[in-house]
Amino acid sequence: MRTTLTIYHGSDHIIQSPQYGLGNQFNDYGRAFYCTESLDMASEWAVTEQRDGFVNRYELDTDGLSLLDLGCGDYHILNWLAILLENRVFRTDSGLKRTGKEYIIGHFGVEASLHDVIRGYRADDSYFSFANAFLNNSISLEQLEKAMYLGRLGEQIAIRSEKGFERLRFIGATPARRLTYYPLKKARDDDARSAFQKERSNPLSGTYLMDIMRQAWENDDERLQRVVSGRCGL
Repeated sequence: MRTTLTIYHGSDHIIQSPQYGLGNQFNDYGRAFYCTESLDMASEWAVTEQRDGFVNRYELDTDGLSLLDLGCGDYHILNWLAILLENRVFRTDSGLKRTGKEYIIGHFGVEASLHDVIRGYRADDSYFSFANAFLNNSISLEQLEKAMYLGRLGEQIAIRSEKGFERLRFIGATPARRLTYYPLKKARDDDARSAFQKERSNPLSGTYLMDIMRQAWENDDERLQRVVSGRCGL
């Protein structure tokens, strides 16, 4: 990780001093300050169909910070899913789904609280539906991973610790216009949904969550390493 990162946060207002301990605890990686290294992505996140927004720019001094990068090294898509299941609210309206959730967290969980910063997928509505479909045994592991990459919904950087917040420096803010960025935001989401529908059109191929549980896969299982890509940088 570079010593200094330039990161952006899309919002409906200017945030000169992000405050540690605020935010929704049920976000992807828990209570944190969510940013991205992409100016265009932050601009899309800043707007809605009804209103404009602001892109807040910061520098993050990463020297001495612990980074959990879910797109690199020994981490894979089930590690990302385990963290998501621990933080986001999933309806476990069947015994099979509850068992699947417990299995993923128990066997592929990552101790995110040990890290100051997390980099990984952003689970907006489309990504959340991908994860939910896998938990329902509606799509395979291979389909889940491929849909995530094809969707291009981007990654985020979540600053979780007080130490991380202390390393943030506000640089400035620029307007984000809904007439420019909302169409791009919608097109990106439409692309993700199209990729998802294409992937789930072949429901019989691949490895499903039920297979993973029946065959007792573990986090370092060789079968898992053959399925997931292990690509860095998402």
